[in-house]
Amino acid sequence: MKLPVRYKIEDKDGKARAGVITTPHGEIKTPVFMPVGTQATVKTMSKEELLAIGSEIILGNTYHLYLRPNDELIARLGGLHKFMNWDKPILTDSGGFQVFSLGSLRKIKEEGVYFSSHIDGSKHFISPEKSIQIQNNLGSDIAMLFDECPPGLSTREYIIPSIERTTRWAKRCVEAHQKKGSQGLFAIVQGGIYEDLRQKSLDELSEMDENFSGYAIGGLAVGEPREDMYRILDYIVEKCPEEKPRYLMGVGEPVDMLNAVESGIDMMDCVQPTRLARHGTVFTKDGRLVIKSERYKEDTKPLDEECDCYVCKNYSRAYIRHLIKVQEVLGLRLTSYHNLYFLIKLMKDARRAIKEKRFKEFKENFIKRYENK
Repeated sequence: MKLPVRYKIEDKDGKARAGVITTPHGEIKTPVFMPVGTQATVKTMSKEELLAIGSEIILGNTYHLYLRPNDELIARLGGLHKFMNWDKPILTDSGGFQVFSLGSLRKIKEEGVYFSSHIDGSKHFISPEKSIQIQNNLGSDIAMLFDECPPGLSTREYIIPSIERTTRWAKRCVEAHQKKGSQGLFAIVQGGIYEDLRQKSLDELSEMDENFSGYAIGGLAVGEPREDMYRILDYIVEKCPEEKPRYLMGVGEPVDMLNAVESGIDMMDCVQPTRLARHGTVFTKDGRLVIKSERYKEDTKPLDEECDCYVCKNYSRAYIRHLIKVQEVLGLRLTSYHNLYFLIKLMKDARRAIKEKRFKEFKENFIKRYENK
């Protein structure tokens, strides 16, 4: 069976990879940062702005789109691409992370997860089959398996049965998948901070490898120490199939992203750039800048003097600070635009460095300046 999502390595520098992912809605050059469009929109950003900052793929959220406006409605309206007027690739997560984040509002059973809506308290149930059905209705290019995402510092005793359930759910997802020819399916490797359990998860999923277009590393950046995340990435990523894309879920801090690329990760996503932006914090080459600070009240410089995005070319720190302070929507839009541009460009620069065989130097120079060392 020819998989609908394929990957080709163009260059390597150590474990770091520069490649191209081919999907039904176009190509994605990797490594890549993927903006998160939780509710069929990347917060405050228009399609035209996403294209202007170089977005090649965005995410949709199965849990949220199932609740509102409903996946069946989106299917009737022609699918998620048509619904949101986005003709480039889309990845949908399985809803697993959101459901498991509900804490006391959900109950995990072998058949699936029972939960109460965070919106109105209404009762719902998502199984592996239901998650895949929702994603089939949404019509994304890449669908994710429904897995259990354990808390970052879970014990071995908790994680072992969790992995085994995730494997059983993976088999059910594969069997339920109705769009094998037009929608790629990514497996999700779990196992917490334990190398042998990560290996166990990968080994079990690899038995179904012919069904998977890619492999995601889940259950990181969920509360564990940064050193543990790097150790696990360094161990498990290179053991994933070489010829398929590798996706680190939920990471959007520049230093973490570069370390992930060094381990062989190709794709990353996170709500952090837009979330930080809404609170007046932006990324710069010299680290984070809190624009609400009094010190920027009369500062006529751009957010980042070396950034060539639309915001930095046209607006001052003083003006953006004013907008954020008085809660004008334009302020949130400008900071969101800049933050997303910053991370997308960081990955494009990393790609260039890999192709020129200077990635390690690029990474070290960036981090040294970013962390002001």
